[in-house]
Amino acid sequence: MAHPVFVGVDNSPAGLAAADWGAREALLRELPLRLVHAWEGPRSSAPPAGEEAAGRWSEGVPREVTDQLRLRYPGLDITADHVIGEPRDVLCQAAKYAEVLVIGTVGVGRVAGFLLGSVAMAVVAHAEGPVVLVRAPGATERPVPGEESELRPPDPAAGAASPVVLGLDLSRRCDEVITFAFDAAAVRTASLVVVHGWNPPPYHVYGLGAALKFGTDLSADKRESVYQALQPWRERHPGVEVSAQAVIGEPARHLLDAAGHAALVVIGRHRLTALPSVARIGHIGHIAHAVLHHCPAPVAVVPHG
Repeated sequence: MAHPVFVGVDNSPAGLAAADWGAREALLRELPLRLVHAWEGPRSSAPPAGEEAAGRWSEGVPREVTDQLRLRYPGLDITADHVIGEPRDVLCQAAKYAEVLVIGTVGVGRVAGFLLGSVAMAVVAHAEGPVVLVRAPGATERPVPGEESELRPPDPAAGAASPVVLGLDLSRRCDEVITFAFDAAAVRTASLVVVHGWNPPPYHVYGLGAALKFGTDLSADKRESVYQALQPWRERHPGVEVSAQAVIGEPARHLLDAAGHAALVVIGRHRLTALPSVARIGHIGHIAHAVLHHCPAPVAVVPHG
């Protein structure tokens, strides 16, 4: 049985951007789309019209988004649910049954970073399946009842030619991350750019000339190691063109450089099996943290290990 694409929706520009991205992803993967709107009920901060009106507005959010999506994508199988509960818990539960869970984030620019709220960070840190964060540049406020947001028209520059970028860590097995990246590239008929950042051990370097030769030689070795690690997936997806970068320096910086024209950036998150206090906080690793806060493209975080 095929798992649907789930989207956490509200009536904000960020929520609508996530819904539209999720709809296109569902079409690419030939999967149904399920929209989920979570509302904490009377405990949450209600819009000025009051709690009762806010409840009616909240119930109508998934229906309104569904109507907009059906107009744009008439062949897509769409269902929607309004669930009372903490959004973090509702979305993490949805991720258990999703091919991918999509949520929106507020964009303020690459230099300042993107605003990831506590719900987005908690879902990314704890969801059992892949989570994609979609940017909504300029979206800063939540609408109140009576105010409507609309889905933006498709971006003509967003085509299948845009590559999928994978951040690869060779120090541990991350099969789930690689599989997700290859699948994403295959359904888009896109190339896959694999970025592996590493730092040479300083005790091997004896002066500038040796350092240059060392970097050149070992970069080629590292690049070959990347291709070897990807060989099983390259055989399964012969139509996906793969290019590998083995670059010296901070991986997050190189991923952000590669993400400028990417259709999707895929990174991994190691599942924590110990240190429950850290797990409660929702640590995701410094590389994932930097990419999520500064990458302009949609970012998929795939748990592994």
